[in-house]
Amino acid sequence: MRIVIAPDSYGGTLSAPEAAAAIAEGWRRVAPGDELRELPLADGGTGFLDVLHAVLGGQLHQVQVTGPLDGKPVDAAWLKVGDVAYIEMAQAGGLHLVPKEHRDPARAKAASSRGVGELIAAAAADSEVSRIVVGLGGSATTDAGAAALAVLGAVPLDEAGEPLPDGGAALARCARLAGPPVLPGRVRLVLAADVDNPLLGEHGAAAVFGPQKGADAATVAELDAALGRYAEALAAAVHQDPAELTTAPGGGAAGGLGAALLACGGERVSGAGLVRELSGLDAALDSADLVLTGEGSFDWQSLRGKLITAVAESAAARGLPCLVLAGQVSVGRREAAAAGVEAAYSVAEHAGGVDASMADPAGTLAALAEDLAGQWRR
Repeated sequence: MRIVIAPDSYGGTLSAPEAAAAIAEGWRRVAPGDELRELPLADGGTGFLDVLHAVLGGQLHQVQVTGPLDGKPVDAAWLKVGDVAYIEMAQAGGLHLVPKEHRDPARAKAASSRGVGELIAAAAADSEVSRIVVGLGGSATTDAGAAALAVLGAVPLDEAGEPLPDGGAALARCARLAGPPVLPGRVRLVLAADVDNPLLGEHGAAAVFGPQKGADAATVAELDAALGRYAEALAAAVHQDPAELTTAPGGGAAGGLGAALLACGGERVSGAGLVRELSGLDAALDSADLVLTGEGSFDWQSLRGKLITAVAESAAARGLPCLVLAGQVSVGRREAAAAGVEAAYSVAEHAGGVDASMADPAGTLAALAEDLAGQWRR
């Protein structure tokens, strides 16, 4: 059999290349003669830059930027390929940079996207760069990109004209911006977003993604109101309709950073779709018999434009079965089938529990792949 193994990263436990290698290892235990092609992928979230660098080559530029909490610096990079710069938001403001014991309401209110603005500024300063593609996803922040835009000159001010501290909660006191965000030359922004959520409301940045960052119900309500206040100031600064900004699909991506980049004239594209195109996934599937993909959690968010959806759509167009090997599975069979997924399997269930699977992520993923090789070859 000719099999394409095209997973995303697994929620901070395995990178996409590590996951692909584990699946391949398990499969080969049963079918060493099968032709396996490992094609690790990403949507706009964690691993976006690594996958693109592996596929496109280019030059990585290392930068130290402000991390999401307490102003502590973190190491990040941006990738230059011709006149295009690629940035992964999660490198500067990702949830993986915040230990689980620190994901509480206070830190959820204060998390900052400043480092992302510093990455954008660094890439934009290169005179050869005309387009900056920002991968959105896996964020620790819920500040509507306010701190990122502050780096570009759009500093949020209170009624007295004083700069506000970083963090989403402080934006409740935002009266205006010091000016519109400014990029050098004619640099264009592209948002590679893994979700289509708007900035505000029950499907917005705070309500949907805030809880995983430590926000409780009261904090979600506080952040949603604060982001609404900031959106009005941002819309005024860029002469845009506030309602258009707050309801735009993808505006809620990466804690609302999507809305900030849209306000800068950014164009939104599917992160998974972009990687699908640049990685040559469709061409790889043209000669395949089976597709294996996966991520940390195959849930309802997976069906809203994330990587598994892109892989399954490409497989379905060619009449290929697509199997999902995920850390956990909460999507029903009917919903999975509608997305083009033949079957979905949980590593945690196969390993006997979440703790067991997390104790040896690569080993338990390989064991699941080994079992599936036996089933599907029969």
